[in-house]
Amino acid sequence: MARKTKAEAAATREALLDAAEEVFLEKGVARTSLEQIARHAGMTRGAVYWHFRNKCDLFQAMLNRVRMPFQELVEEIGDPSLAERPLEAIRLACLSGFERLERPRYRRVHAILIHHCEVFGDIDPLAMQNEMAEESCGALRDYLQSATRLGQIREDLPPELAAKLLQSMLSGLFHDWLRNHEQFSIVEQGMVLVETQLRLFAPSA
Repeated sequence: MARKTKAEAAATREALLDAAEEVFLEKGVARTSLEQIARHAGMTRGAVYWHFRNKCDLFQAMLNRVRMPFQELVEEIGDPSLAERPLEAIRLACLSGFERLERPRYRRVHAILIHHCEVFGDIDPLAMQNEMAEESCGALRDYLQSATRLGQIREDLPPELAAKLLQSMLSGLFHDWLRNHEQFSIVEQGMVLVETQLRLFAPSA
């Protein structure tokens, strides 16, 4: 019975997060109340407070469901040989990230963060975006430093600069796609851009 109760509590929490996604996307974060989220989920406001301290806590939990730390994307590939092939690790991690972004939940939540969220109370969307960008750029830099040590990056390109170039391209692609996600596939266009960028990083034959 205890196990069932725990499962029911988890299901309630997920249903509230699902409702929050829908209402945030429709109304914006600042104009959405916890009561509206509860009502949309067919629950009471007390149910929301049982699982979340406040709207910021709920918003952060919603983001956590779609976080894609770069290192985790690489580790999920499960290929030890990527330690000696850092550029391939970057390519495959980008592919995995693009594939996730095409799932409706990932697209919705990132659209909320980028286009439907103002600074409100403890919620600072710019700070959250900066944190995600810095994590991504730092991981890219680590892999590009490894590629430099292995002689897989052109000598006149510092890995720090290569990381900034790649991060800037990924960020621009991401924002363009969120504005026009029905116009092109982020997987198809993204991989063309990533693979082209990585070829430009490689030493001349």
